Amino acid sequence: MGLVSWISYLKTKGEVSDSAGYFLAGRGLTGGFIAGSLLLTNLSAEQLIGLNGQAYRTNLSNMAWEVTAAFAVIIMAVYLLPKYLGGSFTTLPEFLSKRFDEGVRRYTVILFMLGYILVTIPSMLYSGALAVLKLFDVPGLFGISYVGSVWLVIWVIGIIGALYAIFGGLKAVAVSDTLNGVGLLIIGILVPVLGFITLGDGSLLAGMKEIAVQHPEKLNSIGTKEDSVPFGTIFTGMIFANLFYWASNQYVIQRTLGAKNLAEGQKGVLISGFFKLLVPLFMMIPGVIAFHLYGDGLESVDLAYPALITDVLPSYLSGFFLAVLLGAVFSSFNSLLNSAATLFALDIYKPRINPNADDKKLIQVSKVFGTLLAIVSLFVSPMLMNASEGLWDLIRRFTGFFNIPIIAIVLVGILTKYVPAVAAKVVIIFHVITYYMLVWGTDHLFNVSVPIHFIHIYAILFVIEVGIMLLIGKWKPMAAPYQYRADPKVDMNPWKFVLPISIFLLSLVAITYVVFSPIGLAYVNGMVSPYFWTTIAAILLPTGALIFASIKYWNQKYAGYLSAQSQSEPAVMNEKKRLTL
Repeated sequence: MGLVSWISYLKTKGEVSDSAGYFLAGRGLTGGFIAGSLLLTNLSAEQLIGLNGQAYRTNLSNMAWEVTAAFAVIIMAVYLLPKYLGGSFTTLPEFLSKRFDEGVRRYTVILFMLGYILVTIPSMLYSGALAVLKLFDVPGLFGISYVGSVWLVIWVIGIIGALYAIFGGLKAVAVSDTLNGVGLLIIGILVPVLGFITLGDGSLLAGMKEIAVQHPEKLNSIGTKEDSVPFGTIFTGMIFANLFYWASNQYVIQRTLGAKNLAEGQKGVLISGFFKLLVPLFMMIPGVIAFHLYGDGLESVDLAYPALITDVLPSYLSGFFLAVLLGAVFSSFNSLLNSAATLFALDIYKPRINPNADDKKLIQVSKVFGTLLAIVSLFVSPMLMNASEGLWDLIRRFTGFFNIPIIAIVLVGILTKYVPAVAAKVVIIFHVITYYMLVWGTDHLFNVSVPIHFIHIYAILFVIEVGIMLLIGKWKPMAAPYQYRADPKVDMNPWKFVLPISIFLLSLVAITYVVFSPIGLAYVNGMVSPYFWTTIAAILLPTGALIFASIKYWNQKYAGYLSAQSQSEPAVMNEKKRLTL
């Protein structure tokens, strides 16, 4: 941990003196740092403990939250990132202020802040503390109570993570994330390998065969109505939840806004999509191994991963594992702090309080706000102590308050020209009230439960809210159409492999679902179904054809479109006419 801190300091020394350096890492992040930071920002103790616990309890259906993120990652890389970088936006609300007005900017900042302060940051810190407490006997080590241990671990994690975010800026976050990401990959590979060897009495292959032929239903990713993630939700609300997270959530997209150029940004985003496909192996298969080793005798499903770690990981690696675990928690926490401070400084303080603030003042204000937010989080987080059961689902239910209206407003803002600001404000207010009523309110107030899965509610509200915005745009359109103004600060030439890699990534998502399905490893009458290889071939053949077409024909057209877009709106229209001809 000390080594990571030292390298992060050396890499960022003298590079946070202006706002671009502090908030966007000097617009100098390369694909590797972006991918590493995105991965560590996304993966935390919440997934290590929660996903393995879900796999131990039921099956692999919860992998949908991770694997299907590839769809959103591709949309971000191919379409939205060129828009963001082309407009040189520092924050998402900044884009919304230019598309709509300052009121919409403030509404979205409030949504982000409430989500970060009340849901995301406390859950990150608490789940990290929970993981440390389950893996290491903190009460016994220090002779303090369990409650005292929770407070101690949360404060230690919070203070160290805050130092990265507050004093180092985005680049320190990205560098430390990437270094910790290497450790996470090592542990991620090591734990299932050692688990298989333990399960197979010293044989890796015997252990792998054991989970394939004994209780193969545990390897099924096709969720039923009884599972927490039914398979159908992948094609409804899951799409929009992932699209919000990967394409409009400030604490995730901020490292892509700091890309050295468009090519490096696209490369980093897409590489992170490939890492997401490894999540079932790193963060769910250990839970299945735990089921085979311990049966259903564990006191809590959340003990599956800690129990496995305790039994299979050599004691001399426990310190390294703790560093990796804390690194994953730091990453999510410091990314949230950095983004919240950025939103406050650039979207509230500068436009509303001090329009003449210079870079030095903005960085100072950002550090003060980040410090205050960190302190508040450290007091709020331990209060989740009595709500640890079901934390995984609870967090996703609460994010529904802000994820759907924001992604609806962003997409309508980009794809239309006449929808006015009032439409976005109406949708935000409508969503918060309606979402509460559908998920909790009718039950609390009238003792009547709405029999619709909350992920399906995501999709229903998305469609309704887009419809509301379009109707308002028809009824009361803007006097002058919105014109996208290109003002790129970096090179806007796309990565030459962005289209073929996107196609390949989509095919791997389909293959992953086939592997973990009743015709794959979850087949009950053998290793895999007779239709397995035929299905794989049916996916790979069109994939090869599409990749060939993208290299031969589509790459040049795509580059031409982006080149015209990065210059001016009329140039885009001329380019479209030329491509049509």
